[in-house]
Amino acid sequence: MITFDSKMLNKFAEENKSFFTGARINKIQQPTRREIILYLRNNGKTKQFYINIDPQVYHICFINENSFNKRRLIIPQKPPMFCMLLRKYLNNSKIAKINQPEGERILELYFETYNELGDSIYFCLAIELMGKYSNVILYNTDTGIIIGCAHNVGADKSQKREVYGQIPYTYPPKHIDYTFLNQRYGFLDSFNKNIYSDRINDIIDQYYAGQISRIKFKTTKNDYLSQVNQKLTKCIKALKETTLQIIKNKNSEKYRLQADLLMANLYNLKDYTKEAKVFDYENNQAITIELDETKTIKENANVFYKKYNKTKKSNEKIKELNEEYSQKKIYYEQLLYSITASETHEELEELKDEVESITPIEKYDKRAIEPLKIEKENETRIYIGKNNKQNDYIISKLASEDDLWFHTKDCPGSHVLLKTQKLTDELILECAKLAKKYSSGSDSSKIGVIYTKRKYLRKPPKSNLGYVTYKNEKEIIID
Repeated sequence: MITFDSKMLNKFAEENKSFFTGARINKIQQPTRREIILYLRNNGKTKQFYINIDPQVYHICFINENSFNKRRLIIPQKPPMFCMLLRKYLNNSKIAKINQPEGERILELYFETYNELGDSIYFCLAIELMGKYSNVILYNTDTGIIIGCAHNVGADKSQKREVYGQIPYTYPPKHIDYTFLNQRYGFLDSFNKNIYSDRINDIIDQYYAGQISRIKFKTTKNDYLSQVNQKLTKCIKALKETTLQIIKNKNSEKYRLQADLLMANLYNLKDYTKEAKVFDYENNQAITIELDETKTIKENANVFYKKYNKTKKSNEKIKELNEEYSQKKIYYEQLLYSITASETHEELEELKDEVESITPIEKYDKRAIEPLKIEKENETRIYIGKNNKQNDYIISKLASEDDLWFHTKDCPGSHVLLKTQKLTDELILECAKLAKKYSSGSDSSKIGVIYTKRKYLRKPPKSNLGYVTYKNEKEIIID
């Protein structure tokens, strides 16, 4: 990544000095804590002056609509406090001059405005582009006192320089010239060598918009993976607990059998005894039943019946929960695959509702991105869903009864649907290979792919997006 050094800043300032001087601010926005947009108007033109103080991509430039979208800028409904402060002091003010202290990565914008008495007052917006120390600071030029800054720096964060409201503004300590280091150690690539001969703003805008887009894509992807992994971990834990409870409750049938045997031998056994020896006609063996000696045989039988009924009801609820957690586990694993396989911001955006929803049992938005479609001869089409919404759309909207459905066995992956008037073994093999390719088992040496007709698929009520059960399936092993 290129370094936004003092030489680059100087070139940018010289290139845009005429537009800055005399420009008025008619709007101020702050998409994030580290991004600020000043809408400047001069010479009949309005430009968006973009400031970014993120340590990874700190820079300034004028951006256009395409760059705005590429940077994934979203304006919050409630402006941050610093944005409100800038609006209070700078809205409708005019830039009197710009300045770059010699050798520094600081651009100073001096604004002229008026107080309640109509007197001219001046404020300076110091844009400091210094890696992790980058900041935007507003101070009064008459008093030199800081009015506010993008982020405060107290003594606990820096022993060399504090930055916050109501203290004097001072320049940061002298820094190492990165331009010199880059040239000395040969870090300049072809981009750096030619950057100063072309229009600097366009180069900065294009380069950093691409960098920000990649960083935000990676950050969003990792955030989605983290959220879904947390849900999956909780789901697996709950699934284990319900499975153990089902195993534990297997005694319910034992209670019923003991009660039945006691009632069958009601007149052959003595009341108020510690145990009863009876013949288990279901398992063809003699057994001994431990009893409560303070109760009669009939009372003991009733105790066992109550335990049986209680455990039976508990089992029914636990089995329902167990099935629900099993479905959710499959759903979250599929969602993880979809996130991992995403290659664009648009594909991640398609998954946002699923990732952030409390429960995955929700209907998809019909504005979903269309699934991948492969057109072939003889009116043959192959559809591939790259996420749960598309998988559900393929099954619910696109598939006909006799279309073939393909999916990897016991492995998260895409639903593949084959529509054709002329089915061949070659088509089946091709679809099976596509099912493997678009699955988490794509790198496996061998993987099973199941396929069946759409009419043999069933989507259980209230099931998760993309979840189906199937029958009459066939399996093909793909190397």
